[in-house]
Amino acid sequence: MSDEKADHIEPVIAEGVDDEPVEVNRRQYVGTMAWVAATFSILYAAFHMAALNGVSISDYTGIEIPFLPQFPLETWNFRIVHIAGALLLGFLLFAAYSFPSGDEDPRTTPLLTIAGYALLLPVAVSFWTVLGFIARLNSGDLPEMGGLVTWPAFPGTEIYGLELWWFGTPLLIATLGAILLSWFERRPRGALAASDLVLALCGIVVALYLIPIYSTAARNSVGTPFVPIGVAFAATAGSALILELTRRVAGLALVIITGIFLAYTFTAHLLPGILAVQSAYTWQRFFGHVYSDAGILGPTTAVSSTYIILFIIFAAFLQASKVGDYFVNFAFAAAGRARGGPAKVAIFASGLMGMINGTSAGNVVATGSLTIPLMKKVGYRRETAGAIEAAASTGGQIMPPIMGAGAFIMAEITGIPYTEIAVAAVIPAILYFVSIYFMVDFEAAKLGMRGMRDDELPKLNQMLRQIYLFIPIIILIVALFMGYSVIRAGTLATISAAVVSWLTPHRMGIRSILKALELAGHMSIQIIAVCAAAGIIVGVISLTGVGARFSALLLNLAGLSQLLALVFAMCIAILLGMGMPTTAAYAVAASVVAPGLVEIGIPQLTAHFFVFYFAVVSAITPPVALASYAAAGISGANPMSTSVASFKIGIAAFIVPFMFFYNSALLMDGSWAEILRAGATAVFGVFLLSSGVQGWFVGARPAWFLRAALILAALFMIEGGLITDLIGIGTTLAAYFVQKILAPPPDAQIEVRGAD
Repeated sequence: MSDEKADHIEPVIAEGVDDEPVEVNRRQYVGTMAWVAATFSILYAAFHMAALNGVSISDYTGIEIPFLPQFPLETWNFRIVHIAGALLLGFLLFAAYSFPSGDEDPRTTPLLTIAGYALLLPVAVSFWTVLGFIARLNSGDLPEMGGLVTWPAFPGTEIYGLELWWFGTPLLIATLGAILLSWFERRPRGALAASDLVLALCGIVVALYLIPIYSTAARNSVGTPFVPIGVAFAATAGSALILELTRRVAGLALVIITGIFLAYTFTAHLLPGILAVQSAYTWQRFFGHVYSDAGILGPTTAVSSTYIILFIIFAAFLQASKVGDYFVNFAFAAAGRARGGPAKVAIFASGLMGMINGTSAGNVVATGSLTIPLMKKVGYRRETAGAIEAAASTGGQIMPPIMGAGAFIMAEITGIPYTEIAVAAVIPAILYFVSIYFMVDFEAAKLGMRGMRDDELPKLNQMLRQIYLFIPIIILIVALFMGYSVIRAGTLATISAAVVSWLTPHRMGIRSILKALELAGHMSIQIIAVCAAAGIIVGVISLTGVGARFSALLLNLAGLSQLLALVFAMCIAILLGMGMPTTAAYAVAASVVAPGLVEIGIPQLTAHFFVFYFAVVSAITPPVALASYAAAGISGANPMSTSVASFKIGIAAFIVPFMFFYNSALLMDGSWAEILRAGATAVFGVFLLSSGVQGWFVGARPAWFLRAALILAALFMIEGGLITDLIGIGTTLAAYFVQKILAPPPDAQIEVRGAD
């Protein structure tokens, strides 16, 4: 890299990393609608903070205020409200189409707008019917069974007719009609489409019906052929709303996968082999089952309504106090001087940001807009610059203590304490980021890159004087390991973020706190929709039992070879995760793959970490790699080339899970001596792996057979046994002496390239 080219690099001060990105289909209201949308977002986030901490106004005033919820809420009711609020906000804020980038506003024909408003009539009919149901339930005229009010909604009864014709049919007409209409109705970016208003109201009607009905004895019939017809209608409408919102905020991949599972439910009795079920499922039974704690209201929503929403609020408070800018500037000050400096910065900054924001692609957009152009300037190719950012951002999902919310889902599904999961994740996360560091360092060495100069970087002394900005994360970690609940620890960390902001120019007052709550409401929509959609898949798996049959298949494969069973499980986990956000990818894979791994004798924690890692790295696995595609959009490179390069840079993540299986000490399972030896040899192993993959060893490019020897030595070191470690060390020493003494010519010449 020439000094003349370096002179063009301006001093780097990260600004705007914490700014909220505006999606291409996000509405931007002004005036009254902006105030309405902001109010709903603030109330939604504040509701969760109050509910999770059991705080209500009556606790402090002694006054019972009608219509305000009293905490703690019943679990199912809380999750129903959680989803309904996300649907309301989602359809208010996200259109069914992308807005043009120019000044031209999309327009629709008046006929479509009139049709949209006409759909308010069936919504009103359903709403009025629900109010009648609530009045009847509260009248005291209905009999009780086992202490619960019965809901006589059997065929031939008056209530059945009301549910069928005056509640369910109008609700389904309004929901499906508005979804279809929303694809064609075009409104300016600052205006709400009539069809979206209908969809938001349908989400409220679904919740208003399900909350009181699930408080009756009818709840016991969920998942049986005797579920009330109204529940099936509400669940069908709710599922359609969830899938439409998921399409708007997360793309088609998860919707298509969910659609395949739904189609499987109703065709499984026609299929052969392990996919077959004994008899067909009726529409009423399935949808009565799916909107319960065995499906949409199950583990995925349990986590999104507690831990995920809490840490989204925490992240929003950190963003309001501009901690993200500090993280990136600190990373530049600490690592920018190393050769290929911006790439090293991307590793540190993306790891810090990625563990908090919970999405690989979102983290790429947040930090990559700064790091990718700088990587290109110092000599990395477009594909490599994008790939480094994608791999580093993906690694944030496995970085404790937060792990992009994955640790909380794992704790919910497995029942293993969160602190145990976070501790077990330490060494694997170190291995992943050390591997990426070696990869980018060897790439920089091959291309003859330099580090950034002092005058191009933030001052490290100044960054160290602001190190108190790490206090909220330190408080979170300390509180968790002192035995506080995750909710209490997260709340303390959130409060500390506001307090720490008073030591910065970005002091958080009432207005800033309200803005942070509004931001949290916006940020939560995607993850809640994704978790609910994943819940539909979980519901299919629990009803059909396909997960158990998949476990039996893995058990048969393990009879031939456990390694073969693991490779097969890896492929399924990656396939299920392609195109899906990390949270949903893990939730689905944990339902399909993890039980089978446990069945073949793998410890539960190891099995779930195995699945979790491959669900995470699906974001950088060709051909569908969301994080890589997001990075390619910034770097200007070909998306497929970027995803292939990301796969290469993150190759350690595809090997580390197999290390868990062969050496559980890497998950902190064993004596300290075993853990330290396993960690040290594994780090040396990923160093050798990086050398072999990148083709750079002891300051020179090795011949092809030496690269193969290094990769082989790496696998021996990674395996973790004493004999295999000795073989790995011996192979490495042999490769070293051949390289230094015999100096065979490299297999290809180094092509020094700048940014293209």
